[in-house]
Amino acid sequence: MAKSLAQEFTKGLWEEIPPFRLVLGLCPTLAVTKSVENGIGMGVATTFVLVFSNILVSALRKVIPSKVRIAAFIIIIATFVTVVELLMQAFTYPLFLKLGIFIPLIVVNCIVLGRAEAFASKNNIIRSTLDGLGIGIGFTLALGSLGAVREVFGNGTFLGMSVFGPHYEPFTFMVEAPGAFMCLGLMLCIMNLIGKK
Repeated sequence: MAKSLAQEFTKGLWEEIPPFRLVLGLCPTLAVTKSVENGIGMGVATTFVLVFSNILVSALRKVIPSKVRIAAFIIIIATFVTVVELLMQAFTYPLFLKLGIFIPLIVVNCIVLGRAEAFASKNNIIRSTLDGLGIGIGFTLALGSLGAVREVFGNGTFLGMSVFGPHYEPFTFMVEAPGAFMCLGLMLCIMNLIGKK
C-alpha cells in the first residue's frame, strides 16, 4: 500500500506531468511563462486549488448525486480559486497583477476538473491529496522550466538577475506568443525522447 501511495504522488512528476504528458493546461502554460516567477506563481496557485478541491471532492463523493457532479465540482473548484485569488491579492499583489485573468481561469482549467472527475470522485482522501499534490508540483515544475528557458533566452535574465552580462542581445521572440509555442514544442520533443529511452 505504501508503494502505491508513493506512486500516486510521483506519477504527476513524470508519467502524467500535465503539459508534457497529458497535454493539459496549455492556455496558462503558454500565456504566463514569460518568466520563472510567473510560471512558479501560476503553478503554486493551481497546486493549491488542485489539492484542496481533490480533498473536498473525495470527501463528498458519496454525497454528491451523479447527475449534478460536474456542477458541484465546478462550485468546489471556484471556491478554492476565490481563496487563492484573495490570498494572492493580500500577500503577492505584484504577482497577482502579472498573472491577471489567468488566476480566475483556473476554475475552467481542464487539469483541475479532470482530476476531480477522473480521480478524486473515485478515490479516498489520502490518495486524492497525493494525486493533487503530485500533479500540481509537476505542473509547477513544467511552468517553471518553460518560464526559465523563455526568460533566459528572451530577456537574458533568471529571476530578474542578468545571466549573460550587459552585452547580451535578448532573443525577444522567446517572450512573445510564437516563442511560447516553439519552446513548448521543443520541450515536448525532449520529454518524448527521454521517455523513449
